[in-house]
Amino acid sequence: MATRYYTATSIDGFIADERNSLDWLFEVTDRDDRFGPFIAQVGAMAMGSTTYEWMLDHEKLLENPSKWQEWYGDRPTWVFTHRDLPTIPGVNLTFVSGDVRPVHAAMTAAAGDRDIWLVGGGELVGAFADANLLDEIILGVTPVTLGAGAPLLPRRLTSRRLALTAVEQVGPFAYLTYAVAGQ
Repeated sequence: MATRYYTATSIDGFIADERNSLDWLFEVTDRDDRFGPFIAQVGAMAMGSTTYEWMLDHEKLLENPSKWQEWYGDRPTWVFTHRDLPTIPGVNLTFVSGDVRPVHAAMTAAAGDRDIWLVGGGELVGAFADANLLDEIILGVTPVTLGAGAPLLPRRLTSRRLALTAVEQVGPFAYLTYAVAGQ
């Protein structure tokens, strides 16, 4: 069981553009199916409110909650927020704020022997890294530059903490996998 940050990033290190949009990612038409095998290993998920709200809006999940089920099944998901957000009908969501440690403990219990996926954003993943609760970073480097936007991981993680464990080219994407050591 591992806590993983699996995300797409632009070449210049952004996970969303300056409008918090991921539309740039979907412009790449030559895609592979790495997500299917990845999500099969996931037992619990966490995301920030910006990611959750983008998904609600972009995918119209309040009107089409079955889309969530198609992608993520019944995996319990924790959404970190300081605001009241709408709940997608029939989805196992828990809205939380504050320290990631107790939430990680609950996620670990829920995931059993499966992995925890930190969907995004970068600040949330940084909080898990700060608490030594991030085991792996998997980056799908996308052939685009954005120039500005939400940074991949707005923390300084030195090479002492990161060990490259895999590099793979899949179509136009470069996948980089790093093991993350504690501080």
